[in-house]
Amino acid sequence: MSESPCITYMALYILTFHILQTNSRTSTFWKLNVEDGKIIEVNQFPSVVTSVLPNDNIDDPIFNIITSTVHYGKTWTKRSGENYCTDCQSINSTSHRSDPYEAEANKTAQRSESDIDDEVLDCGKTVNFTYYDNLVGIANRMNHPNVPEPQVALIFKKRNAELDIEGLERRLKKAKREKPKSVQLYNQIGNFFRIKGDTTKSIECFRRALAVSPHNAEVLLNLARVMFNLQYLDDAIYLTRRSLEVQPPDKSAWQQYFTLGEIFKAYGHYQEATLHLRHCLELRPEFEPALATLRDMEALPDNNIHIYTVLIIIFLVLGVLITVVSSCDSNLDSDFTEVKAHRHFNRAMAMRSLKMGISPRALRSKRYNGGCG
Repeated sequence: MSESPCITYMALYILTFHILQTNSRTSTFWKLNVEDGKIIEVNQFPSVVTSVLPNDNIDDPIFNIITSTVHYGKTWTKRSGENYCTDCQSINSTSHRSDPYEAEANKTAQRSESDIDDEVLDCGKTVNFTYYDNLVGIANRMNHPNVPEPQVALIFKKRNAELDIEGLERRLKKAKREKPKSVQLYNQIGNFFRIKGDTTKSIECFRRALAVSPHNAEVLLNLARVMFNLQYLDDAIYLTRRSLEVQPPDKSAWQQYFTLGEIFKAYGHYQEATLHLRHCLELRPEFEPALATLRDMEALPDNNIHIYTVLIIIFLVLGVLITVVSSCDSNLDSDFTEVKAHRHFNRAMAMRSLKMGISPRALRSKRYNGGCG
């Protein structure tokens, strides 16, 4: 009977030893290291497990997934092992294990790039109505010729770098995927079509932007520039003035004043054009296009006032001549009427004298006068 407790104690000791040697999921515990923002391993039995199970956690896939997850901001984000491993050997092993995921991500990125290249850049379906559809240039948007505007490329250029049209188109397609209903994106796509010379598509993009934000000063100004290049000057000046009205007070309106100066110059109103251009230069000094336009107008002969004066003088002279000619015609008609009436009176007297004949008194006086002679 004394051997039974010894056997029992030996069995419990062996069982406990096997339990400690077992590498189950419950044998590893993890906690968040607040200082590093990482999840680290904590052994339940540090005095025993560390000696029995050295570095067993490296081969634990669950632990590898958790340790590659970091606290970023207010969320947990999955990161690759290279960013958080300091041992080169562990980097290689971790990157080797994550190769299938990276390969799949690369394939997805390649498919995404190919899909972007196959997409057609546009602003979606045509909107049915905007507050500016009553303008003649917008109402006839389907009949406009293609007018390229290469100067619009300055919007997308970085300093003196050359503009890559294909790269710009690819970036706009990618942005459209991320924010398909952005007013700013519609505006940028409209400017892109201005560079390409597709006038109809650019107007449609600006219309779509104005359907969402009808008081967007930048979109109104870009649409006004399109109308100005198409020589719809009334539409251009209306849109530019509307853009100037809704321009935020914290932003400079030099572009609106420059556009108004160009429009009034096209009208031939050089004084108003000069006024707007000088206002533009006050807001943005040394703006070369405004300076060049002012120099062109100053080089023109200062005879615009004389032209109007000459036209007024010509119309006055013509009016005087017409008045004089009409008065002469009326005088001639009156003289002719008097002469005609006088001739009618003499004929009547002659006919009367013929009917009455010569009176005896007249014959006697005639004989008497003859005898006296």
